Amino acid sequence: MIPKLHYISQGKSPVVHLDNIENACIHGATLVQLRLKNVPLDQVLNIAKEARKITTHFNTKLIINDHYKIAKEVKADGVHLGKTDSCPTVAREHLYSWQIIGGTANTLEDCQALIDKGVDYIGLGPLRFTSTKKNLSPILGFNGYRLITDELKTKTPIIAIGGITLSDVTNLLKTGIHGIAVSGEITHDFTKIEAFQQSLGASLIEEQRHTFK
Repeated sequence: MIPKLHYISQGKSPVVHLDNIENACIHGATLVQLRLKNVPLDQVLNIAKEARKITTHFNTKLIINDHYKIAKEVKADGVHLGKTDSCPTVAREHLYSWQIIGGTANTLEDCQALIDKGVDYIGLGPLRFTSTKKNLSPILGFNGYRLITDELKTKTPIIAIGGITLSDVTNLLKTGIHGIAVSGEITHDFTKIEAFQQSLGASLIEEQRHTFK
């Protein structure tokens, strides 16, 4: 089972990313993604090792952004691959059988390509403008999600992402998506995790009980 709420780490430094991941875990996050950009690989590895210690302590799933070899080395729960990152089929050959793979999509064609490559979930967005990500893809809006999910009719979980706030959850769920990924809204106030979980109808006990190992 793919958790319905994904926290994407933010921070002005790798250490701040770790602090924010720990805060997210403390406040009940069931899945966090370590997303470090423009950081040397050896540093990403060291931070990933620390993130694995934190998430293991809180029984929280850890996803590593971009680096599937690091995800394997630290035994993270999986990896999330962007559109310009490694192919999911290549990562699948390298990873442990229990590790999950997520992929980024912006269009119906992107989604279908990821499904054909056997990803475990799709991060589809953005809902609206967000300063978190550079080179932002075209905005989807609520109607964009509805059109794509109606056409796909897939069992592969669709995770909405991109400038999502608590007030968006109800309308997003109506489009047929499985869950959401949130960065800024949670980083600014980690106590909102509980409210997000409640709005999503996510079962904290069920999500923590399930493992991919």
